Amino acid sequence: MAKKQLQSGLILSGIAPNILLKNVENTVPFLFKGALNTTGSERAFLAKLIFYKKNLNLLKNIDLAEYFHICLSAHWATAGTFVPTDVDNQIREGLWKHGEIGKHIEKMAKLTIAAWSWDYSQVTNRKSYNLSNGQVMSTHEGTWLSVAIGAYCALIKNKKTELAHAVAETIIAEAQKEEKLLIELREKRDHVNFLRSSALMAHNFGDLDRVIDQWQMSEDDPFRKRIYKLGHQLNPAHSPILVFAGHVNKQFLSVENHRHMSLRQPKCLRSSEKYLVPVGPFMDDWGESLGGETNLSNADKAEIISAFFEGYKRQDQAFGYIRAFRGLISQLPEGLTTLESQMPFDLVLEIKNSPFYKSAQISKSEFEQNLADRFYQFKSPLLDFQF
Repeated sequence: MAKKQLQSGLILSGIAPNILLKNVENTVPFLFKGALNTTGSERAFLAKLIFYKKNLNLLKNIDLAEYFHICLSAHWATAGTFVPTDVDNQIREGLWKHGEIGKHIEKMAKLTIAAWSWDYSQVTNRKSYNLSNGQVMSTHEGTWLSVAIGAYCALIKNKKTELAHAVAETIIAEAQKEEKLLIELREKRDHVNFLRSSALMAHNFGDLDRVIDQWQMSEDDPFRKRIYKLGHQLNPAHSPILVFAGHVNKQFLSVENHRHMSLRQPKCLRSSEKYLVPVGPFMDDWGESLGGETNLSNADKAEIISAFFEGYKRQDQAFGYIRAFRGLISQLPEGLTTLESQMPFDLVLEIKNSPFYKSAQISKSEFEQNLADRFYQFKSPLLDFQF
C-alpha cells in the first residue's frame, strides 16, 4: 500500500482521514444530519467526526495520536452498522507499530482506556440487557478489547509497564463485567438476554483472541493465560459460565450473527439509526418497526425483503431473516401482496414456494417458546452445566 504524507509530516500507510470520513458518511449518514445526541465526553467521538467533516482542511495537520482518535471514532460509529469502516488492523496493530509511536503511545493508550466508557448506544442495535440494573452489552466491547490488547502489547514492547498494567486491569474488568452479566441473567432466568449475551460474548472474546494471536503473545505470558480463549477453555480465574455461553453460542446463535452481507444492498437501511440490525434470531420486533415505518416506501420495503431472502439463501439454517420478514409483512395492509408490484414476479413466486415463507407462518410466541424449550434442555458438552 502506498504511503501518504500529511502536511503535518505524519506518514500514513492506511486510509487517508478525509476518505475515512466519506466512508463513515456513507454508512451512517444520519450522524451528520443531527439525528444523534453528541453531547458529553462519552459521546465526544461522534462530535469529533462531525467537527472534522465540517473542517476537512484541519485533517492535514493531525499527528499520529489524533489520527488514531479519528480511526477509533469512525470505527465506534460504524461497528454496529451494515458497512463498518475498514480500520480494524490499524487500530489493533498497525498504528501501534508506527515509526512515531514512541512520541504518542502514552496518549493513545490513555485514549484506549477512556474509550471503554464511550456511549455507543445510538449506533448499534446488537445489544443484550440486564433489565434489573440497566447494563447493556454489545459487540463494541469486542472492538474495544481488540484495540486494548494491541495497546497492551505495544506498551510492553516499548517498556511502558505501568500504563500496560492499567490497560490490563481494564481488560480484566471488561471480562469480569461480561461474566457477571451472564451469571445474573442466569439467576434471573432471563433466557432471551442470556442467549443474546452468549452471542455477543463469543464475538467479543473472539476478537480478543484473534488480536492476541495477531501480536503473537507468548504462551508463557501470565496475562495471556488470564484472558485467552475464555469462551472455549475453562480458566481458574473465571466462572465456567463463560465456556457454557460459548457452547450455547455455537449450538444456537453462531449461524445467526454474522456480517449480514445481504443487508448492505438496501441503502435505505442506512438512513436511520432505528434500522440497525439486532442480535439474531430475535428480529420480529425489528421487522415490525421496518414494516410500519412511514419514512420507508413500499419500494424500500420490497428491497429489504429481497435482502432478507437473499440472506436466508446464503444461510438457510438461520431464522433471524425469517422472523424479520414475518414482522415486516405483518405491518402491511395486505401482507406480502402489498409489495408484489414492486418485486420481480419470479422472486415473489420463489419466496412463496420456499421453506423461508412456510417458516414465517410460525408466530413469534411459538418460535420463541420452541427456542426456549430447546435451550432449557441443552447440556453443555464437557461441562456439568445447564441454564
